[in-house]
Amino acid sequence: MAALGSLRRGGGGGGGEVFGPAGLSGDEEEEEDSPEVLLSVLAQHGQLGLCFYDSKDSSLHYMVDTPDNHELRLLARVIQEICPHVILTSAKQERCMTRFLQQLGSNPDYKPEVVTYPYVDFGLEVGKQRLLAAHLPFLSALISERDKMSYLSSCISFDSPLMLRAVGALLKCLDRRRVGVELEDSSVGVPILQFHAYTLKGVVCIDRDTYSVLQIFKSELHPSVYKLHSGEKEGLSLYGILNRCRCKFGSKLLRQWFLRPTLDLAVLQRRQEVIRFFTSPRNSDSLSTLQSSLRNIRNIPTLLRRMSLSHTKVTDWQSLYKTVYSAVCIRDTVRHLPQSIQLFRDISEGLSDDLHYIASLISRIVDFETSIAERRFTIKPNVDPAIDEKRRRMMGLSDFLTDVARRELEHLDARIPSCCVIYIPLIGFLLSVPRLPSMVDKEDFEIEGLDFMFLSEDRLHYRSQRTKELDDLIGDLHCDIRDMETAVMTQLQNAILERSASLYKVLDLTAELDCLMAMSSASQEYGYTSPKLANHRKIIVTQGRHPLLELCSPVFVANSLQSSESQGRVKIITGPNSSGKSIYLKQVGLIVYMALIGSDVPAKEAEIGLVDGIYARMQSRESVSVGLSTFMIDLNQMAQALNSSTGNSLVLIDEFGKGTNTEATSTC
Repeated sequence: MAALGSLRRGGGGGGGEVFGPAGLSGDEEEEEDSPEVLLSVLAQHGQLGLCFYDSKDSSLHYMVDTPDNHELRLLARVIQEICPHVILTSAKQERCMTRFLQQLGSNPDYKPEVVTYPYVDFGLEVGKQRLLAAHLPFLSALISERDKMSYLSSCISFDSPLMLRAVGALLKCLDRRRVGVELEDSSVGVPILQFHAYTLKGVVCIDRDTYSVLQIFKSELHPSVYKLHSGEKEGLSLYGILNRCRCKFGSKLLRQWFLRPTLDLAVLQRRQEVIRFFTSPRNSDSLSTLQSSLRNIRNIPTLLRRMSLSHTKVTDWQSLYKTVYSAVCIRDTVRHLPQSIQLFRDISEGLSDDLHYIASLISRIVDFETSIAERRFTIKPNVDPAIDEKRRRMMGLSDFLTDVARRELEHLDARIPSCCVIYIPLIGFLLSVPRLPSMVDKEDFEIEGLDFMFLSEDRLHYRSQRTKELDDLIGDLHCDIRDMETAVMTQLQNAILERSASLYKVLDLTAELDCLMAMSSASQEYGYTSPKLANHRKIIVTQGRHPLLELCSPVFVANSLQSSESQGRVKIITGPNSSGKSIYLKQVGLIVYMALIGSDVPAKEAEIGLVDGIYARMQSRESVSVGLSTFMIDLNQMAQALNSSTGNSLVLIDEFGKGTNTEATSTC
């Protein structure tokens, strides 16, 4: 037996009462003690883990580990929402966090206190031990450590290591500052009365178990034994069939959309109108043209960072030129599309003429063919007259040195049959003569009027009066040219870095366009339809299909769903084994989820009311690290769903408790 429906919020991980000092009423206490919010955050390898403590109700809020970009935009949104008084992070931090805190400190309107703790205070095991030792007044003082761990695992996710490490440091900070218990005895700990999962406003809450059960992501090891430890590939999953992005940043943005479904109706409609445009067969030519240009969009932040450090390679200049040129092509193509579509209008206006200027500048200055051959930055002719003059002198140097060598030979010993004058970068001009049979020891190399330099491949190299004059007259041409070309490259880099804002805008807009065209391609191939979205409590699906199973099964029977206030919001599905109850539940969850990322859905028609969370208790998850039984893990899943869900949440329950039932019948 399975069930789906919307449930009301239950208790939040524990409860209790807070009493102020004797003789003070609640209002007087609020006036005297303003609530304090302390945020602990850790960012590593593109992942963000955070938690915060609110002294107003002595609650600890946590957010599961979530991907964030190099600008930490997600963290900025969290700080904007909760306005912490104290921000706690590790002293050993990534560059993106350092830059973010510097920008935060330069804001005159909001300057929180930033505290750094040693990296050891953010240890994973240290965090777990501090959580076990935390002061939880609603639990019995006699509770065992194992029972306390069982309870905590139902309140807080132990699958997010960064968040757990942040919790450990936060608890240490609370104990040091004595937040809320400043006047109490030192033996009284800072109380934690509630645990709450934190979700950004406008973001749909979906836990890790739901992502796994609905098969939204599925990583598989590489089939080659030589690449087992080098990475993973996406298996059969919703992300796998919808990700048809042409550039790396498009795939990265699409994954962020999948991890953060939105309740913002304006954002969803913005995505839908683009998908609706490209799913039309008459716009297939525009789709192909844009996708071919998107293939050349490269990693702009990395290129600009190398430029700022003057570490650019020839391949970097090629990548930048292709990126900018392709961005100009995308802008010109989009300008011929309907400007009533918001994204098209943003691209037409946002991709400025700076891009054309950068592309023409690189094309006019950089000689890619010579640069590739010499493996260094080389400029084209007619860019710098001084460099052109030195190059002409270099080109005519061969005939000139032949004449010099002929005159030098007239003044040499008659035993020397020939000589030549050569130019070696960084050393200068040298006279080269063959080694005679009589020249055995170093003393034999001495020739009157010449300064011996070195022996190489049976040729002796000397510096004569005339070669010294050549050094003074002509100089080190090769190094001079390279130095002058480096100066030109620096000027070019500065001109590009001054317009870096235009390049970052290219990345944002083209990544969004790439995602929407990828989803429109999948919608066209699989026969999806655009759902109607509204702020109501209805889910009406006509002839819905499971997006993954229909690709694997030769026969799939479509099913409908009608859930509303008048038709009932709690549905109980019964039927024999292998009749498709679980598939039906997952199908409903996936259709609602796809609508909340702006995608078309596998149905004939669909009307989806915005839900603030999707929770699933459909699959038992074994865990050795937590040390809980299968049934206890099932209970924790149910507890998290009940504690976190609201009247606008979608909850999917499939045969809860079946693992402990010894009889053949199923209960729900």
